[in-house]
Amino acid sequence: MLSDDELLRYSRQILMPRFDISGQEKLQSARVLVIGAGGLGCPVALYLGAAGVGTLTLVDDDNIELANLQRQIGFDTGQLGESKAESLADRIRRINPLVSVTALNQRLEGDALARKVEEATLVVDCTDNFNTRFALNRACVSAKVPLVSGAAIRGEGQVSVYDSRQEESPCYHCLYPEQGNEDLTCSEAGVIAPLVGMIGATQAMEAIKVISGVGTPLIGRLLILDAWEMQWREMKLARDPSCPVCSG
Repeated sequence: MLSDDELLRYSRQILMPRFDISGQEKLQSARVLVIGAGGLGCPVALYLGAAGVGTLTLVDDDNIELANLQRQIGFDTGQLGESKAESLADRIRRINPLVSVTALNQRLEGDALARKVEEATLVVDCTDNFNTRFALNRACVSAKVPLVSGAAIRGEGQVSVYDSRQEESPCYHCLYPEQGNEDLTCSEAGVIAPLVGMIGATQAMEAIKVISGVGTPLIGRLLILDAWEMQWREMKLARDPSCPVCSG
C-alpha cells in the first residue's frame, strides 16, 4: 500500500495507465543488486532509487578518484578518496529517503556473491571486467534471477537482459566464450562521458520493465550503440544448446 507521500513522489509514473499503482508497488517490493558503482552504476542506481525501487544493494570496492568525475555523475570533487558504494548510497538516500539502500565496499565472490544474488529480485551488471561478468552470470542462472547487463567503452556501448526464468532466454555465456576475452578498460581505451549515462539509463529502464512487467524487455536481443554516429543496432540472440552454464 502506497502512502500519500509515495503517491505524490511517484505520481508521474503512476499517471501512466500501463504502469499505474500496481507497477509502483512492484518496484516498492523489489530488491535490486547493483554490481559496480562507477560510470554505469551511478545512473542505474540514481534512477532506480529515485523511481522507488524498495531495496537497493550497491557493491563496489573502489574509492573515488579524480579521473572518475568526468563521467561518474553520482560523485563530486569533495568526495575524492571516499568509497564509491557508500557515497552513492548516501546520494540516493538524499534523493529518496523512502527507499532502503545498502552499500558493500567489497568485491563479492564465490558463496558471498551467490547469496546476494539469491536474495535479489533482479541484478544489474555495471562492472568492467569479464571475470566478474561471467561469475555474476553463473550465479544468476543458478538462482534464476534476471540479469540486466551493460557495457561501455570509447564511444560504443551495449545492453541486454538475460532471464533464466524463461526457457528461450540465452545467458551471457551464450554470447561470449569465457576463454579468449580480455578486459579493455576505460583507463586504457578511454570513454566519452555521456555514453555511460545513455547505457546506464537504458539498463535502469530495462530493470523497471522486468520488475513491473510493463513493456518488452531486451531478452534475446542485444542493443549496440555507436554514440559518435548516434546509431542503435539490434542483434537477435539465441540460446546456445551447448552452453555449459544455462543448457546443462
